[in-house]
Amino acid sequence: MKETQKQLMIAFCTPIIICAVLVVLFESDLLLSGGCTENKSLEFLVLSIMELITICLIPLSLRLFRFGKVRKALAEKKADALLSWGVLRLGLLSVPMILNTLFYYLFMNVAFGYMAIILFLCLFFVVPTMDRCQSEVEK
Repeated sequence: MKETQKQLMIAFCTPIIICAVLVVLFESDLLLSGGCTENKSLEFLVLSIMELITICLIPLSLRLFRFGKVRKALAEKKADALLSWGVLRLGLLSVPMILNTLFYYLFMNVAFGYMAIILFLCLFFVVPTMDRCQSEVEK
């Protein structure tokens, strides 16, 4: 179980580090920010899609371990199921967070920044601590 928890912590920390690197690169002008500000129709399309993705994936990821199939897999396979479902849950929050961070700097639209911050805060509801890992497999 300890190894599974370490792998989940890596999956938890990596996207946060990626976002921090993106922020540093864009804020230090090593990468060009606002590169897509002229294309308003593309911005509207991407913003609409990312809003839908963000709104749908947050509740899904926070309630994922309460679904019958997931609960059954966690009860039977324990650490293996916890690793696969835990990485999926973290990915459901992390991938849109990274994309929203990138789109914020490409379009310079604060809505992307707000969504990235909301997803970042949601990650802390699923931090893979050892206690959480134990309780999710024992339920």
